[in-house]
Amino acid sequence: MLPEVMNTVSPQLLTLPNLDDQVEEAIKNAQNHILGLQKEGKYWCGELIVDSTLASDIIFWMHWMDFLDPVVEKKLAKHLLDRQLPEGGWNTYPKGPSEINASVKAYFALKLAGHKADEPLMKHAKANILRLGGIPRCNTFCKLYLAIMGQFSWKHVPSIPSEIILLPDWFFFNIYEMSSWSRGLVVPLSIINHYKPVKVLPPHLHLHELYPVGMEESDLSLRKDANFFSLRNGFLAVDRLLKLIEKSPWKPFRKRALKECFDWMMERTAHADGLAAIFPSIMYTMFTLRVMGYPNDHPEMVKAKRELERFFVDDVENNDFRVQPCLSPVWDTAIAVIALRESGLPENHPQLQRAVEWLVDNEIRIKGDWVHKNPAAEASGWAFEFRNEHYPDVDDSAMVLIAMSKVKTSREKEKIESLKRGTRWIMSFQCKDGGWAAFDKDIMKPWLQDVPFADHNAILDPSCSDITARIVEMLGLFHWDPNHPQIKKAMKFIRETQETDGSWYGRWGVNYVYGTWQVLRGLHALGINMRQDWILRARDWLENCQNEDGGWGESCHSYDEPETKGQGESSASQTAWALMGLCAVGDLERESIQRGVQYLIALQSPNGEWKENAITGTGFPQVFYLKYDYYRLSWPLLALATFHKMRRGEM
Repeated sequence: MLPEVMNTVSPQLLTLPNLDDQVEEAIKNAQNHILGLQKEGKYWCGELIVDSTLASDIIFWMHWMDFLDPVVEKKLAKHLLDRQLPEGGWNTYPKGPSEINASVKAYFALKLAGHKADEPLMKHAKANILRLGGIPRCNTFCKLYLAIMGQFSWKHVPSIPSEIILLPDWFFFNIYEMSSWSRGLVVPLSIINHYKPVKVLPPHLHLHELYPVGMEESDLSLRKDANFFSLRNGFLAVDRLLKLIEKSPWKPFRKRALKECFDWMMERTAHADGLAAIFPSIMYTMFTLRVMGYPNDHPEMVKAKRELERFFVDDVENNDFRVQPCLSPVWDTAIAVIALRESGLPENHPQLQRAVEWLVDNEIRIKGDWVHKNPAAEASGWAFEFRNEHYPDVDDSAMVLIAMSKVKTSREKEKIESLKRGTRWIMSFQCKDGGWAAFDKDIMKPWLQDVPFADHNAILDPSCSDITARIVEMLGLFHWDPNHPQIKKAMKFIRETQETDGSWYGRWGVNYVYGTWQVLRGLHALGINMRQDWILRARDWLENCQNEDGGWGESCHSYDEPETKGQGESSASQTAWALMGLCAVGDLERESIQRGVQYLIALQSPNGEWKENAITGTGFPQVFYLKYDYYRLSWPLLALATFHKMRRGEM
């Protein structure tokens, strides 16, 4: 288990003398620490830390693909054992409750790794899983894993017909009406669904004990709604029809559809570090290659395996082996550049120059999947990862453009052209409701959430307040007229998505603290009057969430229970967000701001870093969360820099 980090601050540290001097010293120390983390003299890339499910998946993957490495398996098993909760299960965020999918996966992985069902820790886990409802309560993707291993019947797994790849863009349902990350899962899974592979396991590895008594042989298909005429029931009827078609030898479009799916995957693999450059899509790619007869030494299989293994983190110092969901160099680099530049490094600092030139070189100049919903736009944008050319995203691109605008390089003309092109690209993605989403435009048909295989809570890519506000911030920094029609539409969206208590939901960061901060920062950058009542309500909400130690924190639990919004142990990154939000409203002498600044100063380590345990990044609300390891470094630096510059009248 990784050592716990104490985020409490002694009361006597909250009355620091010479606050400006303390801030300057903290900024200097943080700058030096972050500069020392630059990789290859070009970029930053912190670890992405997630829950136990990826460790479970790798054990599963090694057994299914015959890639078994006993040393790695032992380390992964230790990772799982270290994270087992006292109640027996596994959670998806620190101090969260046991979650059924994570718990079933961990139990199965430990079994595969050699742990016996009658061991105390396994019996404890089994009891917890059964209390949560057992295997029948798992989501579709977990059941699919189990089906591949012969532990769940394929007849109860929702159908994913490969023919969906053939549906045209104008049809009411096609793969480009789904979020980009869903496409990267659904297309390979549709091939796997056709072949329905089953690996035969010895009896002692079976999971009979995880089914409530009498349920294993019952009908475990998805349950109908009580309302007979509901949309969900309609989709379940379609699923039953698809299963009947699957039994028929006559499937006239299947061969063509399978080829289209495979070609679709290979095209995107050729332009990325694995399909979509993310863990699940790469793993499913390998499963697909296997069921289609590709041997483990085939170049495509070797490449995919290499890309997956890039996500492994063997933390020898803490005796922990972890798995990342992807890599985050573009995002981390953009945030680091902004924080370092805002905190006083000159615009021609050599490390910042090299970082911005690296970002310029990573602009994507091909038209990816986004072209299906946004065909007129010129190719541009930046992805989250090193190489993922079909999937640039709006949020990363906006952050990159803000970073690039703050630094002078020897390639200034090229940089400016990239800035202009990237801005036009982002502006072309404004959705009908006035907001911006992450990867696509107008992927927000709510009825898709009732599709049987869409129970991972992520089939849509709707507009969200945090990304929209970041675009507003970017446009303000670029001196756009607040009366520009697109900005007026964005402002309307922001106003309409404000909660009654003054806060905003955070789609890509945890949670309302994140959303509220980003909106306030965006409004300030645009030059909006920050003394309006609706803005002051947001300020007051943030102040009411401040903890006694002067910091702010919010648990991932707020996605499940909104009434817990803004509540949680203080963390460096969330304190930084709240502090920047309050600074954006003004009046830097407010007690809340002073205490927030003092909290960050007192929490900083002598080497200039901040430590935190909290997971403050969001992948899929209620399903998957991320701890960006560099959030604890760059955001506090930017917060202190914001306070310092405003104190001197420079913002």
